[in-house]
Amino acid sequence: MKLASPYFVIAITTCLAYVIGGLPFGYLIVHLSSGKDVRTMGSGNIGATNVHRTVGRRAGLIVLLLDIVKGLCAVWIAASFTNGDPLALSLAAGAVMLGHCYSVFLRFKGGKAVACFIGAFVYLAPLALSISLLVFLLVVAISRYISLGSIIAALVFPFAVWRVEHPAPPILLASMFATLLIVYRHKPNILRLVNGEEAVFSMKGGSLKRDSP
Repeated sequence: MKLASPYFVIAITTCLAYVIGGLPFGYLIVHLSSGKDVRTMGSGNIGATNVHRTVGRRAGLIVLLLDIVKGLCAVWIAASFTNGDPLALSLAAGAVMLGHCYSVFLRFKGGKAVACFIGAFVYLAPLALSISLLVFLLVVAISRYISLGSIIAALVFPFAVWRVEHPAPPILLASMFATLLIVYRHKPNILRLVNGEEAVFSMKGGSLKRDSP
C-alpha cells in the first residue's frame, strides 16, 4: 500500500490546525454562561482579555487556557503525523493563529491570536517564548495595558527565536509571521493607545459592559 505524500499530510495537518484555531471558545463560554454574545460587549473581541473585562476573571482564565491549548494541540498533531517536520510545524502554527483570527465558525471573524501563539510556540520555541512573556509581564506591570504588552512582546519574539533557539528556517519565518499577524490584529488597540482611549487592565475584570472607545 502506497503511503500518502508527505506534502499531502502537511496539507491535512495545516487545514486541521486552521479548523482547531477557529473553535470560538470565547464566544461559546460567554454564550453558555450568560446567554450573551461577547462580540457585542467591550471591544467585541472573542479573546480572553475581552472576556475577562466584560464577564469576569474566571471566564477569562478559562478562555485563555482553552485558546492556549488550541495552539499547542495544532502543532502537536502536526508533529505527530510528520515526525516533527519543521515546515509542517511552522504551517500549523500559522494556520492555528489564522483560524483564531478568522474563524470559519464566526463568518471569518475572531480574536487576536495571542493565546494561540503562546500554545503553538511553547512547543516550537519555549525559551524565546519565555523571554517574550517576561517582556509582556514587565510592560503590563508598568503600563497596565494588555495590548501594549502583547505588541511589544510580539516584536521581541523573532529576535529571541533567532538569538536563543537557532531554529530551522521555517520556524524563524513562522515567528516573524506570528509577529506581523499579532501587530496587525492590534491595529484598533494601537489607535486607542495613541488617542489615550485604551482600557487599562484590572485583575478583577467583569466591569466593562459597553463597547470600548
